[in-house]
Order: sequence, then C-alpha cells, then structure tokens
Amino acid sequence: MSDHQTGAGRRGPLSGIRVLDLSRVLAGPFCSLILADLGAEVIKIEEIGTGDQTRTIPPFVNGQSHYFLAINRNKRSVALDSRTPEGRDILLKLAQHCDVVLENFRPGVMERLGLGYDTLKALNPGIVVCSISGFGANSPMRDKPSFDLVTQALSGVMSINGYPDGPPTKLGIPLGDIGGGLWAAIGVLAALNERRTTGSGSRIDLSLLEGLMGLLGYLAEIYLVTGESPGRMGNSHHNIVPYGLMPVKDGYIVLALHVGGFWRNFCHAIGREDLISDPRFLTVKDRYANRVELERLVGEIMKTRTVADWQAILDAADVPHGPVNSIGDALNQPAVRASGFVRETHHPTAGAVKVVGSPLRFPGRYDRCPLDPPPLLGEHTREVLRSLAGMEDSTIEKLIAAGIVATPGDKASTPRKKDTR
Repeated sequence: MSDHQTGAGRRGPLSGIRVLDLSRVLAGPFCSLILADLGAEVIKIEEIGTGDQTRTIPPFVNGQSHYFLAINRNKRSVALDSRTPEGRDILLKLAQHCDVVLENFRPGVMERLGLGYDTLKALNPGIVVCSISGFGANSPMRDKPSFDLVTQALSGVMSINGYPDGPPTKLGIPLGDIGGGLWAAIGVLAALNERRTTGSGSRIDLSLLEGLMGLLGYLAEIYLVTGESPGRMGNSHHNIVPYGLMPVKDGYIVLALHVGGFWRNFCHAIGREDLISDPRFLTVKDRYANRVELERLVGEIMKTRTVADWQAILDAADVPHGPVNSIGDALNQPAVRASGFVRETHHPTAGAVKVVGSPLRFPGRYDRCPLDPPPLLGEHTREVLRSLAGMEDSTIEKLIAAGIVATPGDKASTPRKKDTR
C-alpha cells in the first residue's frame, strides 16, 4: 500500500492505492477512471502543451472537451516531457511511491523511455505495471497501430452487428476500448490482491483485440462447437425467440423472453394462453425451430397497441421489456434520476459540469463521496513534484523554465517530434 489515505477521509475501497497513469485517449483512462472512482489516487501524466489527445475533441464547454470531462474526473494532472532525461527521472521517482503504473503505448516504448518493467520493479518490487496495446507485447502485430474501430473489425464483433441483408456495422459504443479498460481494471485489482500475500508486484499485458474477443462469450462458442460463424441478426437473438425489437402502434419496444417463465407470462399478458401448450412453442428449442412463424405472430399482436399501453400490460405481467430510449431519455428516466447516477462537479473553467457516475455502490459506505473535477493540464504538477518527488520549489521553477514540466498558464514549450507511441 502506498503512503497516503490510510486513515480518515477514505473515498472508496481503493483508498490507499496510488496509480501513475501514463495512458491517454480511452482504454487506459477508462481503467484509471474506474480505479479513481473506487478511491485510488490517480496521477495522470500528460504531454506539455497538448495534454491527452481527448482535450482537443469537440464539443467544448468553455474550452474544455466533453470527451476529456467524461473520463478524467477524480484525477490529478502533471504536465511533463517524459522524453527528456529529467522527465524520465521524475517519473522514476514518482513510480517509487506508486502501487500501479498504467500505460497504453505501443509495445517497446516504455523500454525506450527507460521505464520498462524491469527498471520499475528494481526501484519498487511491489509495483504493478499494466500495459494496454492493440495486439499485445508478443503478437506478430505488436507494432501495428490500432483503434477501437480496427479492433471491432478484427475481433469478429462487427461481422455480427447489423442486419442480415446489410453491411457489417460498428457498435454504437467503443466497446473495444471500454472493454479493454474494464479488463485492465480487473487485472490490476487481481494483481494487487496477489501482492497482499506474495509482497511482489507483477506485469499485466493486455491485448485490446483479445479483450474484445473475450466478450464474445457464447457467440465464439457457436463457431467452436459447430465450425460455423454466427451471422448478423439485426435486433433479434441468434437462438432465443421472441427476443428483440418489436414495432408497435406508435414506435418500438423490446421484448426479452429469455426463459420459459417469461414466455408464459407474456402469453397470459396478450390473452393467448393457447400458445403456452402449442407444440410449436413449448420449449426454447421449439421456439427457435419455429422462429419465423412465432416472430410473425408476436409481431402482429404487438402492432395493435401503443408503447404506453404495452408498458402497462407487460409491467403488470412481469415481462422483461422496455422502450427504446434516446441517450437523453435514458439519463433522465425516473430510475436513473432517483439513484443519483448523474452527478455534478464544479470545474474551474467549465463551471458546473454533469457527469455519469460510477455504477458500483457500497451501501452505507462511500455513498456520496465528493467528485473532483477533471483536471486542467498540469494543474497538480507543483503539488505532486513537491509531495511525492520531494522537490524544492526552486527546483520545480527551474524545470518549468526549461520546459521539462508545466503548470496551467505556463507558456508551452515547442512540441518535440512524435515517436510511435
């Protein structure tokens, strides 16, 4: 455990854990967001002048990117040039006081920077280093660039998304990156737990391609047991019927009749108890075998009423269903508003900013811990260098003057030539 937050003022179950976050854009920052929301102290290292690339993506709120605001709350920002010897030395000093180092450069970049796992472990034997990359450190594709869209295509996920008579379609959310962030957080937590008994840290090598393929679940198994790849099903399920989007009199509603009990409830709700004993629809297998007829029959019935009518009927019958909400409708629906899932924080330049909170709850503990706003670029440079790196103010000022580190308002140094991170 690192040397902070060990007493009063705990903000979550990970209070006492410190993360040095060298990642940027989405997969790594989403992982560190999860850890930060759980109480870990996250020190976000950013490039001088530009910071995390997501700071440049519109739309903006008083100059602050919505993208950056969405996934960087509860973090502290240090602006630093890691490609200089001085910047490297600062990172090594910080790593000695951290539990976790998180990075999503291409494999080999950390070693070129002098920050490889062996170097970090020699300074801090308990360090957990989580490396996220498109294809993994040992892949023959390790040096190729990759983004979420590429991951969706290569993983097979895009091939099953869309309608049978249409082209493959990307998912509406960047699940390759978000899923990678989730896997990374799980790996970090597992490594920290192992350290409790062994005293030793570990290295985690996460491939975003395998991370997304790891979410295929039974769809991958369909191929593994049959030799045939599942295809696109539109809004229907590959082998469960009825399960999907249903047109109704004034819009759409989804039905998810996954098990027999819900199928029976649905038959009672629509006044068609005869379907329960119909030999064509007795079991999941029967309903799958006769899906064309069953979907036609259910579709005709659903078109006879409105969304509101069906919601009342299906609620009363305990049938899994729901209207197709917009993002705004989803965020403003009563269940979400009542839970306080959307929270507000005050940003020094953007003002009051609403953000989506963590879905993880610990009733009776950490119920309403305050949220720190996403940081300004280099907002905590002085504070972190002083408290963790043990630097005097005069030394920090010299580093700022030399363009090694920066704080808000400092004149950005000329960006150096990019490497293949």
